[in-house]
Amino acid sequence: MKDSQYIIAHDMGTSSDKAVLIDFNGRIVASSKEDYPTYYPFPAWVEQNPEDYWNAVCKASKKLVNENGIPKEAVKGIIFSTQSMGVIPVDKNGTPLYNNITWVDGRAEKQAHGLMKKLGGKTIFSLVAGTPIMGKDVIAKIQWVKEERPDVYNHTKYFLDVNGYLKFRCTGKMVAELSGASSYGLDLKKKQWLSALKLVGTDMNRLPPLVKSTDIVGGLLSEAADAMGLAADTPVFGGSDDVQSAAIGSGMNADGDIHIYLGTSAWVCVSSRDKTQFKHGAAAIQSADPSMNLIVGITEAAGSNIQWLCDQFFRREQEEQGANIYSYMDGIIETIPPGSDYLICTPWMLGERCPVSTTTTRATLYNINPEHTRSHLMRAVYEGIAYNLRWILENLCKDYGFNSEHFRIIGGGALDKAWMQIIADVTGKEFSVIENPRNAGALGAAITALIGLGEIKGFDSARDFVRVSEKYKPDRSNKEIYDKLFTNYKEVYEGLKKAYKNINSERFT
Repeated sequence: MKDSQYIIAHDMGTSSDKAVLIDFNGRIVASSKEDYPTYYPFPAWVEQNPEDYWNAVCKASKKLVNENGIPKEAVKGIIFSTQSMGVIPVDKNGTPLYNNITWVDGRAEKQAHGLMKKLGGKTIFSLVAGTPIMGKDVIAKIQWVKEERPDVYNHTKYFLDVNGYLKFRCTGKMVAELSGASSYGLDLKKKQWLSALKLVGTDMNRLPPLVKSTDIVGGLLSEAADAMGLAADTPVFGGSDDVQSAAIGSGMNADGDIHIYLGTSAWVCVSSRDKTQFKHGAAAIQSADPSMNLIVGITEAAGSNIQWLCDQFFRREQEEQGANIYSYMDGIIETIPPGSDYLICTPWMLGERCPVSTTTTRATLYNINPEHTRSHLMRAVYEGIAYNLRWILENLCKDYGFNSEHFRIIGGGALDKAWMQIIADVTGKEFSVIENPRNAGALGAAITALIGLGEIKGFDSARDFVRVSEKYKPDRSNKEIYDKLFTNYKEVYEGLKKAYKNINSERFT
């Protein structure tokens, strides 16, 4: 029976592993969540310990099979969907030599400018590549390791991302999957490491061999199987980065399809058969489907802003409400008029990638007056993230010609009904939310594994596994106020970007 055979998909996010047990019919049977810490040793530095990822994977896997009475032999595949752009230097034995330099880490601004200088400077580089290198980009971080930690660099066999590291722990094989490699530098047409990386001094020998998302990398080693509570030799697949698996799990993986993810971070993603340009902070990357690309605009802080708001301004209510705190906050949001009485909050707590690329900009509370309360601030934070999404959608339409009249939203934020209505009103667009939006990434990963096993014909069939639960339409009576404040929102960035650079450039070096 297909419902007695399973895939375990691990969705390795910024703060936790959300592991999901999915049967061969695409039904989510059970899930398990294991948190891991993040370290901030200096301003703009954001690290995680690779061993924490592995411990989370082992604990979550054991829980899934033990607590649900699943025979370990019934698990027919393991696959990872992971945070992208990880930089984990490992030695010839696969031992990490340094913490993962995560995707939000912005330490390598000096190296980014140095690399662009080699190719004629920022202006010329941007004209050729479509976007400048910034301190959060992988090749700049590898250069940082080379310059600042030669003791690490000289002993590095390969630079692995999070997915590559976990596949190594499972199989003993060091590889990079195509979609993850595109965050480093992948030739989207030839499906190989981008030869231009050599021009900026990247040692190509330190980049591992490439595999596809659907490839079986190897079988689960006995030691790894014991740690995970699974059977040895269980197939381990190439998997993909989180954006790519979410695109599959959203069901929006046909040419021109758009989905938005709202979690700790957020992104707007369009599936495309032929677009390869980088514009206004949007990146062209490899899809989990080898025949498709994705155009992705990532905003660094979304749900993390909401969590900050909750932690800093609603501590007592958190203790009282427990798991109902966000519903409680939604009730407060609805008491504040659209536009938050002209209070604007920009969500750039960690700098930004899209719609603007900057490591120095930070969040701003703009136009505050004595009438404003913490409730106004709360609604302004939700609206600020919506303004950012609208700006990305506008750029995708202007730069690439994508039609954004309908899209889907996935991620934990999609469960927040008040926030969803704000996004509909701010963007002026209709959109849908899928069932189990939190598990879209894991579902997409499981679908990828099922394709690898031959149980599903191909990625075109992924849509059949995804169901829509709700639809949202904009309230047109709010259009005027949101159009005006959206214009003001963009003006805040233009007016303050120089001031932020002046105050933060030296501090973040």
